[in-house]
Amino acid sequence: MDPSHDVDPVEAARQRYQREREKRLRDDGLGQYAQLRGDFEDFDRDPWADPDLDRDPVEEETDAVIVGGGFGGMNLAVDLLRRGVTDFRIVEKAGDFGGTWYWNRYPGCMCDVESYIYMPFLEETGYMPTRRYASAPEIFEHCQRIGRHFDLYPHALFQTEVEDAVWDDDAQRWLVTTSRGDRLHARFLVTAGGILHRAKLPAIEGINEFRGRSFHTARWDYGYTGGSPTEPMDRLADKKVGIIGTGATSIQLVPQLARAAKEVYVFQRTPSAVGVRANSDTDEEWFRSLPPGWQQERMRNFTEAVTGEKPQPDMVGDGWTDVLWEDTQTEAATAEEAAALERADFETMESLRRRIDEVIDDPDTAEAMKPWYGKHCKRICFHDEYLQAFNEPNVHLVDTDGRGVRTIGPDGPVVDGTTYDVDLLIFASGFEVTTGLVSRLGFDPLGRDGVRLSERWHDGAHTLHGIFSNGFPNLLVVHFIQAGFGLNFTHFLSESTAHVGWIIETCLEEGITSIEATVEAEDEWLSTLWDAGRAFGRYSATCTPSYGNSEGARSMQAARNVVHPGNLMHYAAHLARWREQGDMPGTTRTHAADAPT
Repeated sequence: MDPSHDVDPVEAARQRYQREREKRLRDDGLGQYAQLRGDFEDFDRDPWADPDLDRDPVEEETDAVIVGGGFGGMNLAVDLLRRGVTDFRIVEKAGDFGGTWYWNRYPGCMCDVESYIYMPFLEETGYMPTRRYASAPEIFEHCQRIGRHFDLYPHALFQTEVEDAVWDDDAQRWLVTTSRGDRLHARFLVTAGGILHRAKLPAIEGINEFRGRSFHTARWDYGYTGGSPTEPMDRLADKKVGIIGTGATSIQLVPQLARAAKEVYVFQRTPSAVGVRANSDTDEEWFRSLPPGWQQERMRNFTEAVTGEKPQPDMVGDGWTDVLWEDTQTEAATAEEAAALERADFETMESLRRRIDEVIDDPDTAEAMKPWYGKHCKRICFHDEYLQAFNEPNVHLVDTDGRGVRTIGPDGPVVDGTTYDVDLLIFASGFEVTTGLVSRLGFDPLGRDGVRLSERWHDGAHTLHGIFSNGFPNLLVVHFIQAGFGLNFTHFLSESTAHVGWIIETCLEEGITSIEATVEAEDEWLSTLWDAGRAFGRYSATCTPSYGNSEGARSMQAARNVVHPGNLMHYAAHLARWREQGDMPGTTRTHAADAPT
């Protein structure tokens, strides 16, 4: 008798999860990635920028400078306008609104969250998405539509980067200086830099020695590949292409490369779990029948469905709500409940592993592509062509057994002593998500007493609600670090920016010239986060390294850069209670009568 039949499959999976995690742990953690600076500046060139843009520097007094013109910056701008706050500037590195949807124009790019809840202001603009899961070009066009509808373009300074931001305690303002010589004196400085805009590269030995063409997916070179975001690539038919990364970007891109290139080599460190996407055209009759307020209601319903709240009905009813209906990372009351949650998690992942066997013809390839980790460890992907692409004769999986590509030679990546000669090397290596705020922003605010934010946050974030920070008056942060998080990120942005808009409006109305967190409130908030996140912390400790757990880092910085766990609406409730108290507890405020003269 085969003794393996006596092994509980959940226990076997738990052991496999641990082995797969351990082989991927690295001493350098987030240091295994390189920023697009210095030797890698060429990777950060904006292929969409207007090279002839020239304008005079702007010097002005304004109520707010918003750094970032993606959905976060646009949401806040719209909220301010609704509150009657019209004097603000938006500073954006890119050449237009859109944030991640400006940068990410690679073939096959689309959103993995239903467009009806992801694309904001559908009711206000009257726009109906063409498909349930919209493509990147359509989302980018919608960003421009929002800009036009709410007249945001006159507020924007595009192709402009903040070089420095210095708090002036006498003037009670931030002096923001930019790469185009602007000097903006702002009551409030709001950072809304998003989570998918600061691209990163794997810091692979020899990366600059490669003699072929290479670029990051967020800086796609259609001049080399041919085609466009809406047209097939027509210059790769005689090219061998390598792609490093098998996350959400690669899931969408590999099928496009399979159709266009002579050979495709997919270099895998950790496989993704890939469910069925089942995209479809929008039913116009259904869409036009939706009652006022439907979008916010549908957004909240989805957030509840993917965080274990089990709303009735499940309005979205897609792969996400199916896979995440049971929140298996929640705190269990008993050992029996913990075992039941673990088994439910295993069964979900096992179904995704079985799908790989069902779709991929080659057993060895199928086995190498199975995800051995819990369902909350990495963002699950949904696609109907990715797995199928590996049945094509020109698509080759190069599995690195968790090590990742460690060396690149002049001709291409080297794995286990084999050089893979490629003409084009594409880095689908993602973005800075849990790195320090300064790294993601690209500038280092100088607060009170000449202290830089990087100094104050040297051991991780110090905030109240993820928004205020002691020593940095009137600096308001829009990001999920020490704040809430939603699988549908635009839902988080709508809640966060409404709160920030309320703060700015209230301060202007009440003559509050400066506001910042107290150290005691920061510490209390961190304790709140740690208490709420104990179950998630235990779950995350079993996960394979990824951006979601700071590549498995066990450091104070990683511990401080936590997120309020679970349902986003629980975090939003914290903010609502704080607003209702009326005296902005946990902050130090200066009023106009008290301001320095």
